[in-house]
Amino acid sequence: MQPHDQVPFRDFEALAEAEMRARARDFHALMARRHSCRDFADTPVPQAIIADCIRAAGTAPSGANHQPWFFAAISSPELKAQVRAAAEVEERGFYDEGKAPEDWRAALAPLGTDANKPYLETAPWLIAIFAQRRGGPRAGDRQKNYYINESVGIATGMLITALHQAGLATLTHTPNPMQFLNRICGRPDDEKPWLLLVAGYPAATATVPVHALIKKPLDDIAAFL
Repeated sequence: MQPHDQVPFRDFEALAEAEMRARARDFHALMARRHSCRDFADTPVPQAIIADCIRAAGTAPSGANHQPWFFAAISSPELKAQVRAAAEVEERGFYDEGKAPEDWRAALAPLGTDANKPYLETAPWLIAIFAQRRGGPRAGDRQKNYYINESVGIATGMLITALHQAGLATLTHTPNPMQFLNRICGRPDDEKPWLLLVAGYPAATATVPVHALIKKPLDDIAAFL
């Protein structure tokens, strides 16, 4: 089979309208229970679960099907300690040394965040997500990638959803800059660290800021024209 060939669209599952409505409602109910977690238990999570969730993320649509992402899943205590140490250097600059604009810090204030990130060591998994400037659908491809941010963003959303579906809590973490992740994860310089995703079980003491429970209603986020 050649790349330009076509195959029948057979993977689609047609459903009765009642089943469609039920699935849509159930999925919304599932995702409405997803919250960012900043207090993780150190309970181990099998690698196979993380691998299956990454496989799901890898099915995301992407520009020209180039799949411009790489997921470095970190469970090593030594590497997690290195990530925390490097991330907290950047976070102290953000919170304590005035690098962050005042309006941005004010927007974050209701979440109660600061430069200390102990969950980067406590959580069983850190998934460093890299955006690839060059690649393609096969290992070793070095074509120019297109719509990189859009593609990696969609895949990341699917990964978060897959982890939540599997019964795990997550947190998106974006210290700036994040080039230290290339060194720690052994990734080439032409890959851009895009996001660090923390995954595991919430600690028994975990809380959710009231501010984070505010979700815009449908009328504020959608129009049916």
